[in-house]
Amino acid sequence: MRKAKPKARIILPDPKFNDVMVTKFANNIMLKGKKQTAFQIFYDAIDIVEEKTKENGLEVWKQALANVTPSLEVKSKRIGGATFQIPTELRPARKQSVGMKNLINFARKRHEKSMAAKLAAEIIAAKNEEGAAFKKKEDTHRMAEANKAFSHFRF
Repeated sequence: MRKAKPKARIILPDPKFNDVMVTKFANNIMLKGKKQTAFQIFYDAIDIVEEKTKENGLEVWKQALANVTPSLEVKSKRIGGATFQIPTELRPARKQSVGMKNLINFARKRHEKSMAAKLAAEIIAAKNEEGAAFKKKEDTHRMAEANKAFSHFRF
């Protein structure tokens, strides 16, 4: 590698729960630099989750995030004119990032009234190991398992 690794940016914990993961999640929700709005959406979603499940909303969210976080993914690699889907393990930071993005993207596609309601519904579904984000993880793992024969091509 020619360049030095970039310095990791320091992410401050969120004001309500004092948790860095919540800030990362809010940063992924955020559109057009509206961080306060992103935090408000997240906090409202956690309140809705607490109302519906009668459990600690933050713990439910962490469990949901763990359920939708993949440990493998497939990468395309061209070898001798053929393209192979090669399963690779994800590093921890990317695992977390992919899990958060899947949860948020599939929440955006739901048909509830507000983004907070959509996110809350997706969190509850993910906690119960159902919903689109969990299905995406399962599909990714299934694809990696099917292409496990090509893992010796790993780069």
